[in-house]
Amino acid sequence: MALDLDAGAAGLAAQLVDLPSVSFHEALIADEVQAALAGLPHLTIRRVRNCVVASTSLGRDSRVVLAGHLDTVPAAGNQAARIDAESGVLHGLGSCDMKGGVAVMLRVLAAVRQPGRDVTAVFYDCEEVASEHNGLGLLAREHPEVLACDMAVLLEPSNAGIEAGCQGTLRAVVRTRGRRAHTARAWRGENAIHAAAPILARLADYQPRTPLVEGLRFHEGLQAVGVSGGVAGNVVPDECAVTVNYRFAPDRGEQQAQEHVREVFAGFEVEFTDCAAGALPGLAQPALADLLARVGTPPQPKLGWTDVARFAALGVPALNFGPGDPSLAHAPDEHVLVEQVERCERVLTAWLS
Repeated sequence: MALDLDAGAAGLAAQLVDLPSVSFHEALIADEVQAALAGLPHLTIRRVRNCVVASTSLGRDSRVVLAGHLDTVPAAGNQAARIDAESGVLHGLGSCDMKGGVAVMLRVLAAVRQPGRDVTAVFYDCEEVASEHNGLGLLAREHPEVLACDMAVLLEPSNAGIEAGCQGTLRAVVRTRGRRAHTARAWRGENAIHAAAPILARLADYQPRTPLVEGLRFHEGLQAVGVSGGVAGNVVPDECAVTVNYRFAPDRGEQQAQEHVREVFAGFEVEFTDCAAGALPGLAQPALADLLARVGTPPQPKLGWTDVARFAALGVPALNFGPGDPSLAHAPDEHVLVEQVERCERVLTAWLS
């Protein structure tokens, strides 16, 4: 179907929801976004894999990047879009994370033909999967000129308010070793699963930090997210692995986060499998002041990792600002308030104009 940019922000978001785009299968929605943008003569369109980049070249003094991902997690019986007019809610897969935000980007690009800042809009793929597949990361590595800008706005769900910075995230495997034996003669072995009990006890007793970073309160977390072990129903296991996820405040770098995890699990074998630094809020950046003033509500910390961290690594100040409650992302009852979609469109349209 052809996207109708005149359908209103909520109507356009519903059209996007009805385009299936589970990670690694974004070709259809990327085609439709590219076709819709091709009808806007003030934009130059570029396609890289299933990333669609639209930009103005008006010679303005500054440039802003608007970015939003096209992919969703797999459906949970919630693929189809449904707007409840009485409650003002759009239901459906990706409505919150983040096709409401993508609709806002498309509507703003169509409405603001002579922006006060040059604009680059990046619609990218594979955000919901492992970092090495992320389309924004691909552009940063292979086409960094696309992301050159003075500031960036990620249309991640933030309840139509500013969420600044983001947490870092780390995954590690904490292992115990034992010795196999027949369970009928268990005394001849050493049970690695039993030996993991202190790991779980340390996690249960763990008291996370809640540091104040640039005036915003971040909440850390260290959680077991997987336990594996066992050989057969009659064998004492010789290995057990506890996978943990550490969400750390942006005042800690990757090395500090790893050192902290090693300290918590001192005496155990620890292997790090994934780590991504967070991003400091950066609210003192002059480039962000006008948008902060227009939103009009106090900024909040981003309790989660988002691609603002990629811009932070490039030295670019960035904020999360998009419709939708982050706690509803990936949920079977995922939905977004129509008023939030429309509010984000109004704010960004006025700001860029």
